[in-house]
Amino acid sequence: MYEQYGLFINGRWIPGSASAEVISPVTERPLGRVPMATAAETGEALDAAHGALAKMRELGGFGRAEALHKAADEMIRRSDEAARMICAETGKPIAQAGREWMLACEQFRWCAEEARRIYGRIVDSRVPGGRFEITHEPVGVVGAFSAWNFPAALPARKLAPALAAGCPVVLRPSSQTPGVAMVMVDCLRAGGLPDGAVNLVIGSTGNTYAPIMADSRVRKVSLTGSTRIGQQMIRDAADTVKKVSMELGGNAPLIIFEDADIEAALDLTVGTKFANCGQVCVTPDRIFVHDSLYDAFVQGFVSRAARIKLGDGLQADTGMGPLINASRLDEIESIVAAAVNDGAKVVHGGKRPAHLQSGFFFEPTVLVDVRDDMRVFSEENFGPIAAISRFSTEEEVFARANASNMGLSAYAFTRSPDRARRTVAALNAGMVGINSFALAAAEAPFGGTNHSGMGREGGSEGIADYLDTKLAQLVF
Repeated sequence: MYEQYGLFINGRWIPGSASAEVISPVTERPLGRVPMATAAETGEALDAAHGALAKMRELGGFGRAEALHKAADEMIRRSDEAARMICAETGKPIAQAGREWMLACEQFRWCAEEARRIYGRIVDSRVPGGRFEITHEPVGVVGAFSAWNFPAALPARKLAPALAAGCPVVLRPSSQTPGVAMVMVDCLRAGGLPDGAVNLVIGSTGNTYAPIMADSRVRKVSLTGSTRIGQQMIRDAADTVKKVSMELGGNAPLIIFEDADIEAALDLTVGTKFANCGQVCVTPDRIFVHDSLYDAFVQGFVSRAARIKLGDGLQADTGMGPLINASRLDEIESIVAAAVNDGAKVVHGGKRPAHLQSGFFFEPTVLVDVRDDMRVFSEENFGPIAAISRFSTEEEVFARANASNMGLSAYAFTRSPDRARRTVAALNAGMVGINSFALAAAEAPFGGTNHSGMGREGGSEGIADYLDTKLAQLVF
């Protein structure tokens, strides 16, 4: 299924010097083989990107906008192919895969329009007859690293703003889900960007990451990944003083206040928690429910979780697919076992489904009697585990929600506008949803604080992260 693609370097697909298998999380059998770049091939991609800098500048904002719109047109045309690729590589239900691809399309549409609106400004100077001109220029070659859990949305959040700003990109997607990035890059090829503006390499850390980070021509790196990897990338970027954008881990709190619309909260929370088998950095990990609603909330959560059908994402009635690989499955099993050992109670799920003989499946799981010091609560679990705890007062729950070094997202359900505003102000997070989990949109800045990262993807802020500011003092 990867044969027509390969590595993409300087405007053409090449087969690469080596290859590796991609494994289906549904069948545990190979989907196919993908090329793995050598260090020399990554160097060729970096050379091509550097050579495209001048061409991207000459193209200008309007030219780049036109190319990105053409690429988005091609992405729309190939939506079915892309959704099926996402489904095959991640196992997520086909409807979720289709929505993800459309989010990626919207990134290119939005950034195409923003490319025409990279404005400067003029400021009066103190020098007689002078003025300051403030302009914005592309930062330079970008190294982009994306994770496996959203193999279309995450590369799009990096490629679209970088290209709109005029920055050539070397993209390294996850080797577990490379095919979706290949389809996206092929759509960009069809958009007519200059050769070298987009390059794709897949491979080991030594052959891809290391050359990108060591190259002084790479002026910006963007990562979606774990906090541990982000910390290492920041250290490595310091050697050549690269700009960095980091969208790292999360450990999102969700607060269900006593005045919440409990049915709406349950419907939205269950669907969000188990989307992509819980492998979502912004999913609610720590669910705090007011004493007065606790029993009803748990009962409603379990009844809804019980209706979720596990299986192959290509089947229309599948509600949840598998985890990405065997090690992730073992990790989730370990987290649940540790929680039970520490006193938590499994009220639904908690094990591998007996009726599925292959695939990395784990049942939608609901834990109660959870304490804040348990691993399932204090760390990002990145799986289909809903950990629920009770609270009594607003002051208490704000303190508990903020007792984390993560700060990506946070959520609350309340009918009170005043309480909603207090909650937004009180929670330490880059994004807060009130009666909603819909934070990811092309027009909105996505990102976190503290150990959840730095920089933003989306909105005008997303493109600003790929621009340098230049000041000129003109006196006549």
